[in-house]
Amino acid sequence: MNLDEFNDDLSALSDGEAAELCQLLRARLIDTVSHTGGHLASSLGAVEMIVAIHRVFQTGQDRLVFDVGHQCYAHKILTGRNQAMETLRTFGGIAGFPKPSESVCDAFVAGHASNSVSVAIGMARARTLQHQNYHVLALLGDGALSGGLAYEGLSDAGDSKEPLIVILNDNGMSITKSVGGVADHLARQRLKPQYLRFKKAYHKVLNILPLGGYLYRFNHKVKTAIKESLLPCSMFEDMGFTYLGPVDGHDVKGLTRLLGYAKELNGPVLLHVRTIKGKGYTPAERNPDQFHGVGRFCVETGEPLKSSGENFSSVFGQTLCQMAEKDKRICAITAAMQGGTGLNGFAHQFPERFFDVGIAEGHAVAMAAGMAKQGMRPVFAVYSTFLQRAYDMLIHDIALQQLHVVLAVDRAGLVGEDGETHHGVFDAAFLDTIPGMTVLCPSSFAEMRSMMAYAIEQVKGPVALRYPRGGEGAYQADSGCAKSVVLRAGSRITLVGYGILINELMGCARRLDEAGIQAEVIKLNCITPVDLTLVAASVEKTGRLLIAEDSAAGGCVGQRIASGLLEQGVCPKRMALVNTGNAFVTHGSVPQLWRQCGLDGESLYHKALEVCGHGGDEEKA
Repeated sequence: MNLDEFNDDLSALSDGEAAELCQLLRARLIDTVSHTGGHLASSLGAVEMIVAIHRVFQTGQDRLVFDVGHQCYAHKILTGRNQAMETLRTFGGIAGFPKPSESVCDAFVAGHASNSVSVAIGMARARTLQHQNYHVLALLGDGALSGGLAYEGLSDAGDSKEPLIVILNDNGMSITKSVGGVADHLARQRLKPQYLRFKKAYHKVLNILPLGGYLYRFNHKVKTAIKESLLPCSMFEDMGFTYLGPVDGHDVKGLTRLLGYAKELNGPVLLHVRTIKGKGYTPAERNPDQFHGVGRFCVETGEPLKSSGENFSSVFGQTLCQMAEKDKRICAITAAMQGGTGLNGFAHQFPERFFDVGIAEGHAVAMAAGMAKQGMRPVFAVYSTFLQRAYDMLIHDIALQQLHVVLAVDRAGLVGEDGETHHGVFDAAFLDTIPGMTVLCPSSFAEMRSMMAYAIEQVKGPVALRYPRGGEGAYQADSGCAKSVVLRAGSRITLVGYGILINELMGCARRLDEAGIQAEVIKLNCITPVDLTLVAASVEKTGRLLIAEDSAAGGCVGQRIASGLLEQGVCPKRMALVNTGNAFVTHGSVPQLWRQCGLDGESLYHKALEVCGHGGDEEKA
């Protein structure tokens, strides 16, 4: 039997065939991700849940909302995309997250965590209002329950009485274990078919008896008192859910049975499923964090095929440790991204000053504000795309009091294969709207170190360092803490950029020089506030301006420079703003995406020729 023999309707599978399907899926996932990279451990842990869901529900009609979406690989295989898995997360291929434009079976985009229950209750209410008939499920897991939005959704969904199933994938990252052997025994009793049938009949009988309501309430109070002391379900039942679990998340037969029962209940149901992250692949089970997001690797050993080498995240972590040794006020904060943001070393060296708050960026920023108010120096390391969720706290809790909080904004710019949900292309604009904010952009490891010292020790008020995923380019100098610097003198066109894109602009300038066009290259070290002194002087000399940045068009640095020059009466003859545009950018390697957006050296060269009027009358001007 092979995967191509299965279709999206798995309802006729026997339990034995379902178990065999799970093994085939695991083998396929391991093989695929070893070639493409991706989120392996989470998808391996969710295989039985995905198969059970597909045995009981029709995802083309029923709505399955993932949270977070990197658990979805098996779902993609079972919904007609098995052959396309060879293109997973590659340019032009299928995405690494659910994407409705790929398949009707993908109910909702899911790249960030903790929103699934909110989305699902919205779908359930839409179903009721439209008098339609389909089931709605939210698959909540991999730490998503540590985000406050998940509790907001659970509170509303439980109170709504809407038929809705929340599957809690508990792989040890969200909630604590139940208490002892008695709890496990009671949990098993509650999940036995005869108990479930008795409970269903019990409700029916009491509904027709004269004193049935009174009797039910009395029994319910006694039962609740016992459960609250022994089982982890009272919180969910207090919210209004029928709680089922905890149950073995790798027992596809049992999961199928319970989902069938949950399907029959006419109200909010929470199914608590215990899983092992990385299940079925020993290297991933031993190191689930390492295989959460992984590059290409050797299946036999689990070792990466290419060494990642030093990167901006690791330099950040090393430098922060060095500074924390000298300054006891420095603290590090992360929102469930300890390894990804380079803080493993800090957590080991300074455990008392390291705080992982879970998937709760808003809380992290507010907590940092409280620490800063009391004289500490908090540094919050966060991916650009996740910082978006803390915008209100940046304004209300930090900026209003001009508190000295340092934001280490990792994965700024285009991040590559994770695509639309993870590109850090909006922070340059939204951070600029915050009064008193300073935004620094290192272009090399050396500048990362010097700008960190400047940000932590000298800047007053809120400050952000934004830096990309990966390593530095050809530019490895340190321009110090100057607001901007001229890297190359020229007289025909002014090229302006920041971050590692400065390497593409320098390559563009060399090409222009070969064509007889001398370009002046200005690197911005600080993009908020933007100092126009060097840019204005250069444009007055060259008369032509090209600004390149891997940020969205709206509110970009280029727009601010253009309007600032106009206010000063400096009007270039011709000008071009090159950025990622107003649309979302797809997934692919960073060089491929730069090329698509016109931000690679070759594309910038041709754009600069246009600005110079190459081939036209402007060429002689």
